[in-house]
Amino acid sequence: MDNFTSRSTFFLMGFSDIREIQIFHAVLFLLIYLAALLGNLLIITLTTKDHCLHTPMYFFLKNLSFLDVGLISIPVPKSIMNSLTSDNTISFFGCVSQVFFFFLLATTEVALLTVMSYDRYIAVCHPLRYDIIMSHGACVQMAASSWLSGSLNAILHTAFTFSTPMCGSPEVHQFFCDVPQLLSLACSVNTGELVVIVLSLVLDFGCFVFIDISYFHIFSTVLRIPSRQGRSKAFSTCLPHLIVVTLFLSSGYFAYLRPLPKSPSLLDLLILVFYTVVPPTMNPLIYSLRNKDMNMALRKLKITGYFQSN
Repeated sequence: MDNFTSRSTFFLMGFSDIREIQIFHAVLFLLIYLAALLGNLLIITLTTKDHCLHTPMYFFLKNLSFLDVGLISIPVPKSIMNSLTSDNTISFFGCVSQVFFFFLLATTEVALLTVMSYDRYIAVCHPLRYDIIMSHGACVQMAASSWLSGSLNAILHTAFTFSTPMCGSPEVHQFFCDVPQLLSLACSVNTGELVVIVLSLVLDFGCFVFIDISYFHIFSTVLRIPSRQGRSKAFSTCLPHLIVVTLFLSSGYFAYLRPLPKSPSLLDLLILVFYTVVPPTMNPLIYSLRNKDMNMALRKLKITGYFQSN
C-alpha cells in the first residue's frame, strides 16, 4: 500500500458508469444548481435593493442565501463536469479546498440559523425591545461571529483530516471529498479529526437545542395572540425557519453518524445529495413562497424594470 501526497489525485465516485445515466445526472444537477442560484441570488437582490427589507430578519436571510450559493457550488459544478467528461478525478489541493470551504459554509450556516431563531424570539416575545436588542451593530456582530466560528471549524477539520498519511487506492466513494470517506483512507486512526467531529456534532446539537427552546417560547407566545391574522403572520415567518433548521441538521447528523458501509451504494450518494444540495435549493422556496414582503418586493422590482425598459 502506497502513501499518496500533495501530488496525488483522488478519484470520486460517479452515480453510474452508464453514459445515458451520466448525462441525465449532469442535466438534473445543472437544473437544480441553476434553480438554487436563481432563487438565492433573487433573495440577495431583493433584500439589497428594497429598503423595506432592510431589517434584521432579511439581513440574516441575505447572509443565508450567500452561504447557500457557496455551499451548493462546492460539490455540484465539479460533479457535473465529471459526469460530462467521464473523468472523476480531483487534485489533492482541489480536495483540500472542498473540505475547507464546505465546513466553512456549513458551520457558518448552522450558527446563522441559530442567530435567526434568536432574532425571531426577540421579535415575537419581546417586540418592544426588538429595535434596541437587534440593532444594526448587534446584527453585524452576530453575523461576523457566525463566519468566525465557521472559519475556525474549517481550519481544524482541514488540518486534522489531512494530517494523517493516507494509504492504498485514493478512491473517495462520494461525488465530492467527504470527510468520513477521506478518514477511511487513512493509514491509521485519525484521532484528532474524530475528536473535532465529535465536538462539532456536540456544538451543532447545542445549537439545535437553543433553536428548539427559542421556538417553544415563540409558539407559546403566538398561541396567546388574540388576532388570528397576527398568529398567522407569526407562524408564517417562524415555521419556515424551523423547517430549514430541521432539514439541514437532521440530514447532516444522519450523514455523519451513519456507519460507513463496506461497499459503496447509491443510498450513500443520495444521503449526501440530500444534505448538500437540497437545503440550498429549498431555502428560497421556503422563505419566499408565502412571504408577503418578499412577493411585494419582487413585484416592485418588476414594475421598476418595466418602466426603465420603456
